[in-house]
Amino acid sequence: MENRKTLLVAGFLTLIAAGIGFAVRGGLLDIWSNKYGFTMTELGQITGGGLLGFGLVILAAGLLVDWIGYKPLMMIAFVCHIVSAILLFSATPVFNAAGKDAVYAILFWSAFIFAIGNGICEGVINPLTAALYPEQKTHYLNILHAGWPAGLVIGGLIVFLKGSIGWEILLATYLIPTAMYGFIVLKEKFPKTDAQSGNISYGGMFARLVGPFFIILLIAHACVGYVELGTDSWINKITSNILSSAILGTALFIYTSLLMTGLRFFAGPIVHRISSLGLLLASACIGACGLYLISIGDSVPFMFFAATVYALGKTFLWPTMLGVVGERFPQSATVAMALMGFVGMTSAGYLGGPGIGYKQDYYASQYIQENNPETFARVKAPNENKFLFFPAIVGIDGSKAGMLGDNGEAIESDVAIAGDAINEEGFKGLREQYQWWNENKANAEVDAPPVAEATLHGSRMAIRMTALVPATMAVLYLILMVAFKSPREEHGAASALGEPAPGAEL
Repeated sequence: MENRKTLLVAGFLTLIAAGIGFAVRGGLLDIWSNKYGFTMTELGQITGGGLLGFGLVILAAGLLVDWIGYKPLMMIAFVCHIVSAILLFSATPVFNAAGKDAVYAILFWSAFIFAIGNGICEGVINPLTAALYPEQKTHYLNILHAGWPAGLVIGGLIVFLKGSIGWEILLATYLIPTAMYGFIVLKEKFPKTDAQSGNISYGGMFARLVGPFFIILLIAHACVGYVELGTDSWINKITSNILSSAILGTALFIYTSLLMTGLRFFAGPIVHRISSLGLLLASACIGACGLYLISIGDSVPFMFFAATVYALGKTFLWPTMLGVVGERFPQSATVAMALMGFVGMTSAGYLGGPGIGYKQDYYASQYIQENNPETFARVKAPNENKFLFFPAIVGIDGSKAGMLGDNGEAIESDVAIAGDAINEEGFKGLREQYQWWNENKANAEVDAPPVAEATLHGSRMAIRMTALVPATMAVLYLILMVAFKSPREEHGAASALGEPAPGAEL
């Protein structure tokens, strides 16, 4: 199509919008923890809820795109992005009026609706790009997905403004690229899918995916979602803890995102030399090393080195997995990529975000209970947190840790601003936090160090355990590489994946 570059730009802009929202949300976790009293598990559920919604909608969009078409789905995504931003501005008033549980619901559903928009976009732009550039699918999918780290860079820079501008405005900045892609979608013509053109039946698309090796690809992509998106939703906060500096943590996040943005434009030549699966195997091994190095880092130079290794490892994983699917299952691309996106995002949302948050709570609370049980009794959260089948735990209350960390400066300032209105029903949450501070500030000098140590320990251990995920991916990629070289390949690599050989009857 003559406008394929314009449509590629529109897809690129959707990922910039998604990246900005993701990065800014990750950079605001400390504010939400301190302001609203969330534990790490609860913060993980908020970020994870967004990713879970992302995955569910990618699947739905991928299954519907052959019925509805690319353009109508993109317009629905545009509306979702607008609605999500509107919800953000009600968060603080809701907290003041109804407390922590109510603002948790607002933030969760705002993230979920934002993710619906992202999921629809992802379900459309991946098969669309594969259809627009059939001769270089992996290369152009990597270029398309350079929009994601580009959005992370922009979002990371926006995070530097937190504290001087309301967090709601910072998070709503994703509306700028949203307006741009919405304009392009509205005026441009989109191609038809293979199913809409009558080149393959809907059932035929599914039939071509039947086979053990596509299942292995799905499992591997679930791991990709966990290690890339699940980790990235936490990496800013965790590196800030390790470096004892929110500015350095954000700078590190921007740096790794810049690396990813640049490197994704060079995927084509790399794949040409070592194959798509070879690139995935190398990336998984490097990513595992990078995560482990981050977990043991204790200085700025070492952390930048560790983050560089991690960035090199994760850069090519997601788009190259989609490229492998597009190359091996060309006529099933809309369905296959939808399934891949679904498992990747669902894993990130249901396992990655909450799981890494749970691990931080688990190791931090275990550490402080063993070493400073009296401090834990004063700073523990009022509720238990659960994750899958793992035991319920009581984490450290984020607002209490925040008050200890700044010696009550923020809460004293908020109360001073509220003035006499602090006794009104609308300031219930702030009043409860201030009451705790007045009751416990005499112990602040004693409690602050062990809370900081426990939080740091939890961050390190969570990242160290996460390094096992890319190690598992490396094994899966090795299995796939061996399978591709089996004797069946004489009938085409597609047959080795379970796809019928050319000329075979469906």
